Amino acid sequence: MSLGSRVLARLARLPPALTHAVAIQRDLRVPMPDGVALLADRYAPRRAGDRLPIVLIRTPYGRASGGMLGRLYAERGYQAVIQSTRGTFGSGGTFDALRHEAADGRATLDWLAARPWFGGRVAMAGPSYVGFVQWAVATDAPDYLRALAPQITAAQFRGLTYPGESFDLDTALSWIYLLHYQERSFWRAQRASLRERKALAPAFAQLPLTKTDRLATGQTVKFYQDWLAHNTPGDPFWEEIDYSRRMDAVAAPVTLTAGWFDIFLPDQLADYAALRRAGKTPYLTIGPWIHSSLGGLATGLRESLAWFDAHLRDDASRLRARPVRIFVMGEQRWRDLPDWPPPATLTRWHLRPGGMLALAPPDDAAPDQYTYDPADPTPAVGGSVLGREAGPRDNRKLEARADVLTYTSAPLTSELELIGPVTAELYVRSSLEHTDFCARLCMVRPTGKSINLCDGLVRLEPGRNAPDVDGTRRVRIDLWPTAVHVRRGWRLRVQVASGAHPRFSRNPGSGEPLGTATTFKVAEQTVYHDAAHPSAIVLPVHEPALGTLAPGSGME
Repeated sequence: MSLGSRVLARLARLPPALTHAVAIQRDLRVPMPDGVALLADRYAPRRAGDRLPIVLIRTPYGRASGGMLGRLYAERGYQAVIQSTRGTFGSGGTFDALRHEAADGRATLDWLAARPWFGGRVAMAGPSYVGFVQWAVATDAPDYLRALAPQITAAQFRGLTYPGESFDLDTALSWIYLLHYQERSFWRAQRASLRERKALAPAFAQLPLTKTDRLATGQTVKFYQDWLAHNTPGDPFWEEIDYSRRMDAVAAPVTLTAGWFDIFLPDQLADYAALRRAGKTPYLTIGPWIHSSLGGLATGLRESLAWFDAHLRDDASRLRARPVRIFVMGEQRWRDLPDWPPPATLTRWHLRPGGMLALAPPDDAAPDQYTYDPADPTPAVGGSVLGREAGPRDNRKLEARADVLTYTSAPLTSELELIGPVTAELYVRSSLEHTDFCARLCMVRPTGKSINLCDGLVRLEPGRNAPDVDGTRRVRIDLWPTAVHVRRGWRLRVQVASGAHPRFSRNPGSGEPLGTATTFKVAEQTVYHDAAHPSAIVLPVHEPALGTLAPGSGME
């Protein structure tokens, strides 16, 4: 056992190793139907014999990055095969994000089945892109694929790429920057990682967006250009790699690990719901994590191992009784549930004059107004982004901007628990046909510190959210789901703005195509909150319930 595997096993609270003697075969060549060969490493317990169950991890991030996982699985009686996806870390071909994973994944499964050490049972594991490759082979998979463990991922990437029909500029550029430097020397890759935000700042500020990949990496990235060009809903470019539409054809049992501040959360919960509608019985774990949280990765590893023991070794002793486990932030407790979302009372908290937020519907009152200037875009603060800047943050500086409206409740007279989807229903008017509106829910401490919980954005254009006869538009904004216990004496706050740059690419207001837009138009925005236009945030309210004490989430 290496020191690293010992530390990770303790962090993830894994069951004891069965052996510390692991044999490794490196650079196994896996042929693809088009003649390209992908490289893989195999980890297996020494002297344990062949034909043990196999855990397959297909990754674009290098076999060395998955090697620790390979060792951990092998120490617990599995074979682990870590494969570099097409065009990465010595594997042949060209990396074209998302496009080859179904064919390459199926060819890899066929190759495993032909090995003399094949034992008839295979599982797949891993987070983010490594989770997407599982969905790419999950429909109509061979019967020896017995279990899947996708973590912080989704069965389609369009929802991540175009949240609210905007463009997730931060995630897209951060990811291509990571891919560009990951195969450099160790120290150069580390240096690039440490200076990522500074290096990307000029690209975040650049228009047109078609030039931002070159600013970020020094070269044009084909799949990034494709994403910009294919931004229309229903484009076949995305539909052919959308595996969320065939959940009825997923035979392998699935366990999902998600995070409240993860970039994939809404789409991952949609995958869970689709599996349930198809009559499946997936497990789901949601913790207080951002995308890069080590705690989330450790929990995903532990849940995956228990899942594989149950479905590849017929040992369900470590599966929990209830399929859904969520972390309730603020109270710092885990809660086990029979399904997601749990029953809730949908409660409307209305935007009121004077920046108030209250349960009572509004009377007649003048609307609030602000100016959104894309040349000085409203910035993103924390939330569901890819890098270390994600998660709960102090929002007071953001809320002091003239282009952000805030609506705040009186101090709560009793504790309030919110678990489930959150939506905002706003009645708005804009001087432009092309514009954005975003909403964010925060909880405010008695000290005045405002902490973001969840948010969302919707992009308006002609033909979408057509104006009513009085010229207002009623827009629905789906915020990220949440689970939080808000203490007595704390307050709720709703922010309304028209940007969160660079998380959401700024709307220039001109109506020009996404990738080539360069013209800025200033938007005069109006938010109504009167009896005829009862703008509100709709919260899923629960009665407080006890759970199992767990470590803190950083919300304290």
